[in-house]
This record gives sequence, structure tokens and C-alpha cells, in this order.
Amino acid sequence: MSVARRGVIGLLAAAPGPVLAQVADGPSTAGSLLQVFVGLIAVLALIVATAWIAKRFGVMRGGSSGPLQVVSSTAVGTRERVVVVEVGESWLIVGVAPGSVNALMTLPRGTAPASSSAIAPGSFAARLQQLIEKRREK
Repeated sequence: MSVARRGVIGLLAAAPGPVLAQVADGPSTAGSLLQVFVGLIAVLALIVATAWIAKRFGVMRGGSSGPLQVVSSTAVGTRERVVVVEVGESWLIVGVAPGSVNALMTLPRGTAPASSSAIAPGSFAARLQQLIEKRREK
């Protein structure tokens, strides 16, 4: 046996019990993997929580202090929208689709209508609302 090896064995023999057991077994692979996995889950949970808080308090939206402000928006297809944008004293109605934005109309600045009064009398939404109200009365 070499002198260096005898020296290491002598140091290990003189070490206290827990230190000796740890050095003899080496680091636990399962324990290290578990620690990495728990750390990864904690970081992902922190990212999700931060995104939820930002969305909840409107941090993700740009400030409306600039010259443009979105007044209203509605979907007219799976990926198409009609958006009312306020620019100074006028409203621009624009069609937004993947890869294109088209100006549809310009109106003088007004007030946004209440969404409940926008239901057409013969529409499906109006009929559904009537059925819901009938059911509540019973």
C-alpha cells in the first residue's frame, strides 16, 4: 500500500462516524436528483405566480398614457378581430387578422356603448336571455 493511500485511510479512520459514512458512500445520486427536481418545480411555480400577479394587476398591458388607446375589441372569426382605437379626438375602427391590419372606418370620438344593450332583439343571445329569465321566474 502506498504512503498516500495509508494516509487517507488513517484520516478517514480518525474522522467522526457521520463524516466517515458520508465519505465512504459518496454523495447520494437520488438525493441530488430530488434536490434539483424540487428546485426546478419551485422556480417554475415562481414564474407562474409572477405571471398571474402581473396579469391580475394589469402590469402586462402597456400604459394608456400614449396617444393610442384601445376602446373596444371583438372577435369576428377564429383569428380575426375588429378593434376600436382612440387616437386624439377620433376613433379608428380597424380589422386585425394574422399578418394584416386594415383601417375600416374613422368616427368622431364618442362614448362606448353598454354591452348589454348591444344585443339584437331577434338574435340567439336575446332568445337565450329570455329563456334564462323565464327559468328564474319559475
